[in-house]
Amino acid sequence: MLNSHKSFEIIVTLGRRSKRATATALPPCLPGIERVTMHKILGVTITDRLSVSAHVQYVTRKCAQSLHVIRVLRSHGVSDQALQAVLRSVCLAKLLYASSAWWGFTTAYDRSRIETVVRRGVRAGLYPADGRAAAQLVEDYDDIPFTHLLRCEHHVMHRFLPDKSHHDYNLRPRPHSLTLSSSMDHRNFIHRLAFKDVLNNYY
Repeated sequence: MLNSHKSFEIIVTLGRRSKRATATALPPCLPGIERVTMHKILGVTITDRLSVSAHVQYVTRKCAQSLHVIRVLRSHGVSDQALQAVLRSVCLAKLLYASSAWWGFTTAYDRSRIETVVRRGVRAGLYPADGRAAAQLVEDYDDIPFTHLLRCEHHVMHRFLPDKSHHDYNLRPRPHSLTLSSSMDHRNFIHRLAFKDVLNNYY
């Protein structure tokens, strides 16, 4: 039986907001269940507009606090090598947790805030100046589950992959044989990774 005290209802509406837009007629609330416009799911905060700005704000603030703690540890004589490990295991891990799921929904401002945390690590001497930016780290993290998804037919998401392409054309080599749609949706993890690998082969 559904536990109404631990359940929430969130209605996702897409499309651009407009001052002239008429309010969407929402269905009546479910009895005994609170309707919310924002909710944290497995550690990631999303809104009824599929915005992750609140999540980015939360994790960047937490990372800023962690960087302050790291500076305090440095003042107490902790080695930079140990502090670099703390930065990777605390700040970067928190910053990019589940990024494959929410990165496609970030705005340019969200990504700028995330990159700011990495730059603070550089200024503190705890992250290499020529190290990979946050966006590049996300791409690295994306590659691992996507490669596993392509190879494992029993993966829970394997059925969401596009059909394989069957043709006799002599096209440029691609890292996968998936059929590509006419348009790319950056928010969709599978679309984003399928097109990314193809585009990288063209340039």
